[in-house]
Amino acid sequence: MNFKNQRSAAVFGALAVASAALVACGNGADNAADTSATDTPGSDAAVAGEYELSGETGQLLAEGASSQQNAMDYFRTVYEADVPGATLAYNPTGSGAGVKQFLDNQVVFAGSDSPLKEEEVAKAAERCGGNEAWHLPFVIGPVAVAYNLEGVDELTLSVDNIVEIFQGVIKNWNDPKIAESNPGVELPDQKINVVYRADESGTSDNFQKFLIAASDGKWESKGKAFPTEVGSGANGSTGVADQVANTPGAITYVEAGFADKIAKVDFGNGPVELNSTTVGNALAHMKFSTEGHNMVVDSEALFASKDAESYPLILTTYEIVCSAGYDAATAGMVRDFLNVALDSQDSELESEGFIPVSGAHAERLREAINAIQ
Repeated sequence: MNFKNQRSAAVFGALAVASAALVACGNGADNAADTSATDTPGSDAAVAGEYELSGETGQLLAEGASSQQNAMDYFRTVYEADVPGATLAYNPTGSGAGVKQFLDNQVVFAGSDSPLKEEEVAKAAERCGGNEAWHLPFVIGPVAVAYNLEGVDELTLSVDNIVEIFQGVIKNWNDPKIAESNPGVELPDQKINVVYRADESGTSDNFQKFLIAASDGKWESKGKAFPTEVGSGANGSTGVADQVANTPGAITYVEAGFADKIAKVDFGNGPVELNSTTVGNALAHMKFSTEGHNMVVDSEALFASKDAESYPLILTTYEIVCSAGYDAATAGMVRDFLNVALDSQDSELESEGFIPVSGAHAERLREAINAIQ
C-alpha cells in the first residue's frame, strides 16, 4: 500500500507558529451558529451529535505530536472557513514537547501519541485550575512498517521478524526468517538499514508498547526514547520517512500518511494489509482504561490482539485539553475547533493516511467536546 503520493496532496499551507499566548477577540454572540454534522460542508458522513459554534475569533496555540501535523493542517483550513477570524497555530515539535508546553500553560491544548504520565496528571489538573485534563482520542493514525527495497513491492513481516530486525538480530533482507514469511518472493542479499525516531516520540512509545504486547515480551525497551544501538535516527515523522526514501534497504516505523512502501504484518493470524477496513476491525474492539469523558485507550489489550483481518498497530492520538478552567472565550474557541474537526472526519482526512472516526466513538467525542468549559 502506497501513501506517499497522498501525504502532500492535501496539505493546506505551512503552520503558523506564534510565540504569543492565545489571542481571543471578537463578539462570539454575533458569530454563533447552530449546526449539526449533517449540515457541515465537507463531511462524507454524518457524525452524531449537534453543537453550537460560539463564533469566538482569534488564534488558538497548540503543540505536540508530529504525527498529527497533516490532520491539523486540514482541520485548520476547515476551522478558518467555518469561523471567520479564527485560526489554529499547531507546532509539531513532538508529543513530549507539546505536553510540557501544555503543563506550563504556554498552549491551549497538546497533541500527544501517549497519555499523560502519572506524575503529569496532577500537574495538568493544576494547569487547568484544579480541573481534570481530558484525553480525547481524536486523530486515529495507523503505524506503518515502511521499507525501501527495490524490486520488492509486496512484503510480509511477522511480529517476530519486526522485533529481530529492530534488535539487529536479522541483518539482511534475504534472511531465512524473512523468506519464510514471504514464500515465492525474491528477496535481495542486501543489508537492512534500520531508521528510528531520534527525538522523544509518542510514536516510538506506542511502537515499543506494541512490540512488547504482540511478541509476548521478546522486546524489552519501552518509553518515548527508542534504543539507539541499531541503525540511525532522524527527527520527526517527516524525517524518518525521508531518510527511508533516500536509503536503499531501509526500514522504519512511521504513521501511514508519511509512508511509501508498507509491509503487511502477520500479527499471528495471517498477513494483514494496512487499510481502513482492517484498522476499523481493530477499532471496533477498542477499550478504555479510564471512565467518562477522559478516554485513555487500553493500548496493551489493543496491541496484543490477533484477530483475523485486523490491524491493531494504531496510534490513537490524543488532544489533551482542560475539562474546565479556560476563560469563556478560550473555551468557546476550543469547542469550536474540535467540533469542526470532528465534522471533518472525511475522505480528505483519509487521503492523508488517517482513519476517520465514526459511530459510537464519534458520539463519545462530541459529548466530551460540548462539556468543555
